[in-house]
Amino acid sequence: MAGTAAHTDATDATATDGTDVTDVIVVGAGPAGLMLAGELRLGGARVTLLERLAEPTGQSRGLGFTARAMEVFDQRGLLPRFGQGPSLEVSPLGHFGGVQFDYTALEDAHFGARGIPQDQTEAVLEAWARELGADIRRGWEVAELAEGFLDGDHVEVTARTPEGVRRLRAAYLVGCDGGQSVIRKAAGFGFPGLPATRTMYLADVVGCGLKPRFLGERLAHGMVMAAPLKEGVDRIIVCPHGVPAQEREDTVTFAEVAAAWQRITGEDISAGGAQWVSSFSDAARQADTYRRGRVLLAGDAAHIHLPAGGQGLSTGVQDAVNLGWKLAATVRGTAPAGLLDTYHQERHPVGRRLLMNTRAQGIVFLGGEQSDPLRALFAELIDHDEVKRHLAGIVSHLDIHYDMTLPGTPPSPAPHPLLGHRLPKRPLTGADGESDTARLLHPARGLLLDLADNAALRATAAPWADRVHTVTATAKPSEGTTDVLTGLDALLIRPDGHIAWTSQDTPQSLPTALTHWFGPKRAA
Repeated sequence: MAGTAAHTDATDATATDGTDVTDVIVVGAGPAGLMLAGELRLGGARVTLLERLAEPTGQSRGLGFTARAMEVFDQRGLLPRFGQGPSLEVSPLGHFGGVQFDYTALEDAHFGARGIPQDQTEAVLEAWARELGADIRRGWEVAELAEGFLDGDHVEVTARTPEGVRRLRAAYLVGCDGGQSVIRKAAGFGFPGLPATRTMYLADVVGCGLKPRFLGERLAHGMVMAAPLKEGVDRIIVCPHGVPAQEREDTVTFAEVAAAWQRITGEDISAGGAQWVSSFSDAARQADTYRRGRVLLAGDAAHIHLPAGGQGLSTGVQDAVNLGWKLAATVRGTAPAGLLDTYHQERHPVGRRLLMNTRAQGIVFLGGEQSDPLRALFAELIDHDEVKRHLAGIVSHLDIHYDMTLPGTPPSPAPHPLLGHRLPKRPLTGADGESDTARLLHPARGLLLDLADNAALRATAAPWADRVHTVTATAKPSEGTTDVLTGLDALLIRPDGHIAWTSQDTPQSLPTALTHWFGPKRAA
């Protein structure tokens, strides 16, 4: 197991009126919802996850995840569950809007894990969450959200289940139920943005004998992509020009997909078939806030966009990891004032930037002949290393940075470049032998890394030992990477892997940083 929950009692209660009572209700068993369920359990919160589907569909819109999502999974000890060898191969080459370049221009960056179907990711996360004690209920569909979630002391939902109608009550509710989120609509979240302008298709086809088109082929009537998944099965994406946007509540047929493929490529694949087909659009919308009272949103429920580079799944997973420890601390009563509000403050700008970069890629890649000058300009700019590093940071999500300014503390005139960024994986040597920065984050607790064997530092942090683990270690040189820990005597890392304080940034402010992120110190 990747870690154990700090709070071992995962059992929900039942009120006298028959209502199920828990700490947090999560709706939606996609990657964001499952990751959040596991994170909440690691933080000691009871969680009930409701999923309307009785069984997973087996469909996999996503086929991998970004470099930062790989780091997140590594920080919970989950990467070995995805397998070894080819299933976890990463490619140094990626693209931005179809313009290919080498992502390793940015240290630690790559185009992410390729060829891992989303249903495998969901299976890994569901098994992990169940092991940690999450109560996952399939075939439970939320029918109604009770009033009072804005200013009351709990939230309550009614769900249709195989055994009939049931009520559930919790301190908080999180909608992870996708782009058509029932929770977002029921709780009255605004969802501004741009409507869809075109309809596109996605399918896993069989018996079609397609040539690979890994980066896509742009033709007069649209763009197509094709990649072999296994013998006789190809993943295709079909983006025809001139097909108006539709609200697709009906089932897309293989005949529609085959007709669009033939119109664009001239190839007739109608004699083949499909394991599944789906449609998507270029709509770009984001919830106006990620929290309304006791209801929060994560993943596609909070932001929808053109799929580009596996960023949707990866952003949802990172939403969950940012939210999980904060929400768990809130329901357990250890969170400092305002901690839960930092979820919106930190992740809403990330979602906004996600919509920006996917829209830009759509214009470059799918804009037809009128986008050719822009595409040519991108190809010229990408020849410059600085541009490569910038774009690699955007799409890999390694450039995500949070404001770690402490209240009442003047900002450092020269903050350490790691402050607010994620902690890269680096090897360490300590009293317990060899380790690394990712392994130390497996339990999803705060981490104070003492790199100078400083007894006074450890004594300062001792009153937070129930929430922050202090480790004394020495950074080891890592071949082929920059030693980012050089010159640092200590750093404080949040459970999500982002650095909240370093010894270079006003060293005397460590108690302030511990209090700001992890609450008041424990009474002696």
